[in-house]
Amino acid sequence: MAAYARTFSSLTHLHQTFSPPIPLLRRRHHSAKPTSRITCNLKSNHHKLRSSRSVELDQFITSQEESGGGGGGEADEEIGEGFFEAIEELERMAREPSDILEEMNHRLSPRELQLMLVYFAQEGRDSWCALEVFEWLKKEDRVDEEMMELMVSIMCGWVRKLVEEECGAGEVFELLVDMDCVGLRPGFSMVEKVIALYCEMGKKESAVLFVKEVLRRRDGFGGESVVVGGSEGRKGGPSGYLAWKMMVDGDYKNAVDLVVDLRHSGLKPEAYSYLIAMTAIVKELNSLGKTLRELRRYTRAGLVAEIDDHDRLLIEKYQSELISRGLELAAWAIQEGKDNESIVGAVHERLLAMYICAGRGPEAEKQLWEMKFAGREPEADLHDIVMAICASQKEVDAVSRLLTRAEYMGTERRKKTLSWLLRGYVKGGHFEEASETLVTMIDSGLCPEYIDRVAVMQGMTRKIQRPRDVEAYMGLCKKLFDAGLVGTCLVYMYMDKYKMWIVKMM
Repeated sequence: MAAYARTFSSLTHLHQTFSPPIPLLRRRHHSAKPTSRITCNLKSNHHKLRSSRSVELDQFITSQEESGGGGGGEADEEIGEGFFEAIEELERMAREPSDILEEMNHRLSPRELQLMLVYFAQEGRDSWCALEVFEWLKKEDRVDEEMMELMVSIMCGWVRKLVEEECGAGEVFELLVDMDCVGLRPGFSMVEKVIALYCEMGKKESAVLFVKEVLRRRDGFGGESVVVGGSEGRKGGPSGYLAWKMMVDGDYKNAVDLVVDLRHSGLKPEAYSYLIAMTAIVKELNSLGKTLRELRRYTRAGLVAEIDDHDRLLIEKYQSELISRGLELAAWAIQEGKDNESIVGAVHERLLAMYICAGRGPEAEKQLWEMKFAGREPEADLHDIVMAICASQKEVDAVSRLLTRAEYMGTERRKKTLSWLLRGYVKGGHFEEASETLVTMIDSGLCPEYIDRVAVMQGMTRKIQRPRDVEAYMGLCKKLFDAGLVGTCLVYMYMDKYKMWIVKMM
């Protein structure tokens, strides 16, 4: 341990003794460098990125000594003079770093090369030298997994410092360009890592500016794209990733606005970005629906006043605007991904989800057929849900078309479909149609659920106003009694004309 303490004491002395002149840079000189204690946790898990372990300067220096059990070997050897000479030559910058390293290659161990990276990565040292050292190591094929992990940690520290100090998006992007130039390609997208850092620090506006900078550079330099290890082939790209981050945080509207704004600004987001934005619209519509259901529940309980016509129009307008935005995104997604069947099919799936959440039956039915034509057979549950929505709106033709499938179903599946149909009628207040569906199920030997029977009976009771309503109610009671689904009951009514109650035992 004493050997390593002497080493870094000497390094500090070197820096004080040899003040480097202004270098002739082949790349941009980065003023933002990490502190001497570099810690950066990374993980690659689709969108959340961290490394397998943290790399700290003091841990790195002592790790081999600890693993050696404290006895002899390489861990107890002092760093050679070649290491100090290389540091001195590199800080003088009188010659190309690659020439210096090539000349001293045989005198530098892998551990000394790692320490050299750490030395130049410290606050107050020249980050350009660290990049030059790593580039030379890459060309010489001397970068192993540990060396790559160390350099990734160093670079992530620099990126974090730039983000923390609110440096411009262009400056952050230039650092990523330098990383790409020296061949540093970790197993994840550094562009996404930067976006995640901005979001982690609550700087989403800066994240938007950074994404715009990335897209602008990509489109402005003949399709140049900063890969920086792993972003190649990612479906969402920078715009999609930021939209996804916003959506995960529940910021659905801003996720949609981001993608639309990028498109209107002339910056072309990736095709999958439109799908992410459409998913955000589905979530926003679903959230709106839940809020309205809660509001109706509070209204029935007398806790809040009913929604007036003005507010109802505003809600409908907002819903229509969301759907219009979704149709716009769908058109862009199909335009950009017309040669990709998965994108086209996914567009129809999201449009279907939008119409379902908005309770638009006819449009949802149309999307079901569009999905079929696109070669993506919708799930049976989706058919049932759409049919229930159409039933609630008493769309007779749509219900008839969707119900034809029930003729070829097995018993369990047919019962489930007819139950959805019945509940759709109940939700729309169409209790006569619900009663007919209930009778159809009983005649087919399908036992309706208890809750469905109760809902229909209660609805029919409230609807009794005319003689034929009484007949329909009594007929349903008899059907349920004959099937053993209800006990003996009394049917009664009051006739105003004769001021007389009529009670009948069923």
